[in-house]
Formats: sequence, C-alpha cells, structure tokens
Amino acid sequence: MLLGSLGAVFGAILMFWQGGSDLVAAARYIGASESKSVNTYVMHATDAILFGIVLIIFAYAIAFGFVIELSAETRESLPRWLHVESVSHLKHSLIELILVYMVVDLATDWEGSEAPLDWSALVKPTSILLIAGALRLLVRQTPSPRT
Repeated sequence: MLLGSLGAVFGAILMFWQGGSDLVAAARYIGASESKSVNTYVMHATDAILFGIVLIIFAYAIAFGFVIELSAETRESLPRWLHVESVSHLKHSLIELILVYMVVDLATDWEGSEAPLDWSALVKPTSILLIAGALRLLVRQTPSPRT
C-alpha cells in the first residue's frame, strides 16, 4: 500500500508539472489576438492541477489510513473528509473526486473544441450522470458516517 501511495505522489508531481507547463503556455498568449488559446491552456492547467490535488489526497489517505498508524488525538485533529474508515469509503471518495474531475474535463473539452459539437459530445455528460446515479444508489445501500 505504501508503494501505491508513493506512486500517487509521483503522479501528482507530474500533474503539477503539466499544469505549470500549461500556465506558462497560457502566459505566452496573453495580449495576443487568440484569447481562446489562453482560456484553453488555463482550463487544461486547472484540469491537471485538480487531478494532482486528487492524487495527493489519495496518497495521504492511503498512507495515513492503512500504512502509518496515527494517534487518536492526531487523527481527530484532521478534517473529517480525511478520515478513512475502510477501503469502501476510500472508493466512494475516489468516485466522487473522479466525478468532479470529469466535469472539469468536460468543460475543458468544450472550451477547447474548435469545431461545432456533434452528438458524440453527449457521451461524457451522459457517463457523468450515470456514474453519479450509481454512486447515489451505492451510498443509499450502505450507511455512511458522513451523513
């Protein structure tokens, strides 16, 4: 599990690097006539940085939820959303964060598209709705300490 946590941290570093590169590319277009390029690069950077944050959160949750034992007082001082009760709880949180990432990715795709959108552009929003519905059904079946 510690190896998975370290892998997530390495992935987060790569995503932050990608987000920084996209922000630098956006800065090159400031003042240019193509303002859409600035928006596209900034949205791609936001997308990458958001995913990096998600990876950091999960690396932390895996490391301090399953590998390293925290004292009770230290654990209680953490925000409630960082308390991991089980692998199932971690999976639910991962699905929630993936949904947020998919919504941001969808906005990025729509912002960056040059051509008019066709019917296939509805695939990602439909999958977001289906995953959100499935998560809602899963949460209803298992009592959660968060509610």
